[in-house]
Amino acid sequence: MARLYNPKAPNTPFAVYFRHGVPLLYDGELDEDLILHTFSNSKEPAVRELNDDVFEHLTQAATGATTGDWFVMFYGTSCVDCQRLQATWEAVAARLKARLNVARVNLELNGAATGRRFRVHKMPTFIFFRQGKLYRYPLDKLDVPSLASFATEWYRNARAEPVPTPLSPFDDLTQAIADWLRYTEWPWMVATGGSLVAIIALWAFCLRGRKKKVEKKQKKAK
Repeated sequence: MARLYNPKAPNTPFAVYFRHGVPLLYDGELDEDLILHTFSNSKEPAVRELNDDVFEHLTQAATGATTGDWFVMFYGTSCVDCQRLQATWEAVAARLKARLNVARVNLELNGAATGRRFRVHKMPTFIFFRQGKLYRYPLDKLDVPSLASFATEWYRNARAEPVPTPLSPFDDLTQAIADWLRYTEWPWMVATGGSLVAIIALWAFCLRGRKKKVEKKQKKAK
């Protein structure tokens, strides 16, 4: 339980607040008044769940983000590290909810096209969207202060990238095929194996032809 809800410091005292089954990791001082105040202001989950159908409509990332800044975690259901960060990500959202939007996208469920649009190739990945630009979180530190600091200040030190427009169905299919070929080993193994078989077969055919020619010459000599 400790490793699940506070993987960065499972051996230290910590508090977790559950709202509708969604955990929120408390990251402040262990003071009962401060804990009560924090939990009282976080009675509802603060992380928004986005998918391919609503991402651009809600974030307006490509058009200048008139709905505000967005800090998004790209995760997957099968990603153990992502599941362990759920309580931490809720804590980030609770800390930043007065300043910006915090959300997440499931790459394995209904957010695969959005992941391909932003060239997300690993889980979890964190991207901050602000005024038509995106900033990728580059650190391995996945604690609440580090993540929150990136979205409020430190993103200025990261490389700004223009937000790409949503992919057309054809472009998305092309990107999906490219990603599949890039991260799946067996097609390349099959292709390599097929090439080797073809080379061996050609070599055997040539060798057999040379053997027949030698036999014909030997017969003529006799």
